[in-house]
Parts: sequence; structure tokens; C-alpha cells
Amino acid sequence: MKHSFFFAVITLGLTVSVASLAQAQTGPTAVAEHPDTPTQATTTLVASTAKFKATAQELLQLQQAEVTRLTASAEQLRQLYAEGLIARLELEKSEQDLAAARARVEETHNQIASSDRLVAEMKRAEELAKVKPLVKNTLLPVNFSKTATVLRSPVGSWSIANLTSVQQFFLNTFGRPLPTSAVGQSVTHNRLGWDHRNAVDVGLHPDSPEGRALISFLQNAGIPFLAFRAAIPGVATGPHIHIGSPSHRLV
Repeated sequence: MKHSFFFAVITLGLTVSVASLAQAQTGPTAVAEHPDTPTQATTTLVASTAKFKATAQELLQLQQAEVTRLTASAEQLRQLYAEGLIARLELEKSEQDLAAARARVEETHNQIASSDRLVAEMKRAEELAKVKPLVKNTLLPVNFSKTATVLRSPVGSWSIANLTSVQQFFLNTFGRPLPTSAVGQSVTHNRLGWDHRNAVDVGLHPDSPEGRALISFLQNAGIPFLAFRAAIPGVATGPHIHIGSPSHRLV
């Protein structure tokens, strides 16, 4: 009972931490209000992510203690069941509780790893933003369709240094880091022959709830994007959202 109480307290703290991040989000207009301060935005998001990670680590310690307690309890109940002293239903309930506790530990581990990845991506984005692309990007014509395989955004400006604003929107909205699959150039883009140095790929299907929310944010913020509903040979390996101007062939 004592462990369960503290588990609830820390879980509430984690929820409050995510809620605090959400209160800092002022909506799509926040991107336009501070277009020239990507470093400040990165610093703010790094600090928020650090607080989120610290709370998750506290939660992890209590979750691991809970797993240890439930493991010992399950082993004792198995012995009692073997001796015919308890019903099988009681043993099964204990094992279910243990499995659920282990799943919570795994989820918290994933959240901590995602926090580390988010910070690394922000630092990488800042470094990439310092490198001037060799080829000037131009946007394709507007062709936003609900049935097309590729959705194209209207004309807008973008620098990979502005990735922080997109990451913060997603973290505040969904309580987890933006699921990027490529920040700048990647091995896959080298193999396909595309210049992806000033673009970011996000592993979301455009029609998923998270994908639709991200696209809406990008549209309102005037950020160019391409959204792929399916794989296109030589262009896209699967459904995803490409943030930035369309890539050009490597020269």
C-alpha cells in the first residue's frame, strides 16, 4: 500500500510536469512572434525536457521497487499455490500485477530514452542550421488533397534551426517527443540521392490523429511540408511527414 501511494504521487507529478509544458505553449502564433531566437527556444525546450526526464527518473525508481516487491510476492504465492493453500485465481492476479508493473517500467525507460534523443536532435539541428545548403530549395505548387498520395503545403519559409518550435508543439500536445526518423541528411537519403540537409522526416502517417495535428500546426505556422501516405519508389520508403522544402537531387 505504501509503494502504491508513492507511485500515485510521482505519477501525478509526471502528469503535472507535462501539463506545465502545455501551459508554456501559446499556439501556432508563438512561432511567428520569435522567428529570430532559435537558440533561446532550444534552451527553453532543453530545460523543459530535463525537468521531464528528472521526474521520469524519480518515477522509475519507485516503479522498479514496486516490481521487486511484486516479484517477491508472486514467488511466495506460487509456493503457497503449489502447497494447495491458495486458489489459482489469487496467483494469476499476482502475476498480472507483476506484468503490468514491468510494462510501466519499460514505458518509463522509453520516455527517458526519448528525452535524451530529443536533446540530441535539437543540438544536431542547431549545428545543421549553421551549414548553408549548396542548392537553393523551391517549393512545389500547392496541391493539398484528401485522397492524393502526396500532400503539398503552400509556400512558406523554413530553416532546420526552427525545428525546436515543432518539437515543443508536439511535446506539449502529446506528452512525448516528436518521432523524427531523419534530421538532416541520412544514409537513406544518400542512397536515394536526395539533398535532405535542411529538412526533417517525421515517422507519422498523415491521416493519424498525431499526423493531422502536426500538419495543422505546420499549415498555421506557414512551415512548408510534404506528407506521404504511402511508399514511392526512389522517393519515400513509407508514410511520413517531410518538414521543409522538397529535397533536390544531390550534386
